[in-house]
Amino acid sequence: MIEAVPNVSEGRDRGTIDRIASAVSSVPAVRLLHVGSDEDHNRTVLTYVSDRSDALAQATLALYDAAVGSIDLRRHSGEHPRVGAVDVCPFVPLAGSTMADCVALAREVGREIAARFEIPVYLYEEAATRPERRELPRIRSGQFEGFTKKIARPEWKPDFGPDRVHPSAGVTVVGARVLLIAFNVQLATDRLDLAEAIARSARGVSGGLRFVRALPIRLAHRGIVQVSMNLLDYRRTPIHRAFNLVREEAARWGVEILSSEIVGLVPAEALWDAAAWHLRLENFSPSIILETRLGAQNQESER
Repeated sequence: MIEAVPNVSEGRDRGTIDRIASAVSSVPAVRLLHVGSDEDHNRTVLTYVSDRSDALAQATLALYDAAVGSIDLRRHSGEHPRVGAVDVCPFVPLAGSTMADCVALAREVGREIAARFEIPVYLYEEAATRPERRELPRIRSGQFEGFTKKIARPEWKPDFGPDRVHPSAGVTVVGARVLLIAFNVQLATDRLDLAEAIARSARGVSGGLRFVRALPIRLAHRGIVQVSMNLLDYRRTPIHRAFNLVREEAARWGVEILSSEIVGLVPAEALWDAAAWHLRLENFSPSIILETRLGAQNQESER
């Protein structure tokens, strides 16, 4: 089983979002698990899985076809950084698959995207061909508006496709990575400078939590700001550690936390760990969860 989690640069037009989702779900052997949109970020995150790499490739190409035909970045605005109509498309190994399987799939799909849509493709994380392209923020730097000059530099020649930015669809980033948790915390203030200060304290590159990337985001329709985080390794930097750091930093500024949210799907283990930590459970293990025990017994009976 392999998971695909593409981020599409449209979070407001329901018709476009539905067309993109339908393109994925129409492919046999692919299960569309989740579609999450945000109008301030102006992006949609889709999650789908398959135990057949050919079906996953077909669904991903269908998604690109729908997105490239519907999204024009020259008319796009949103709080989240983006370089393409389909901004990023990672493949993630689940049960029975390996990272090598995902790297091979990312390179196969990336090559076909470039050939079919004439879009420059950059490979990242485990699929990266150059160490300086492993991290998504480095590729996204400058965003769509700055990529026309960026792509002209020799060091930013794409891995696949033309050496020019697609006029409406930009460029795209395709790769293979481990499970990532997108975790946001909403603050009871509209001050973006405070969100930036808190994000800086959280992000690993500036001395915060090693496996955290963090950005300040303005949620205009709610009149508040958000610390938007990617937890790159939830086992070594669990959700509760990220949440507590943001809460403590916010308290230093006299700001309360309104809520938090998970974007897309999350491994059960990550939530179990947060619950066990906050409740200080002495006897915690996954075996005390009713649904886990029932699932194990059902598997035994099927054998």
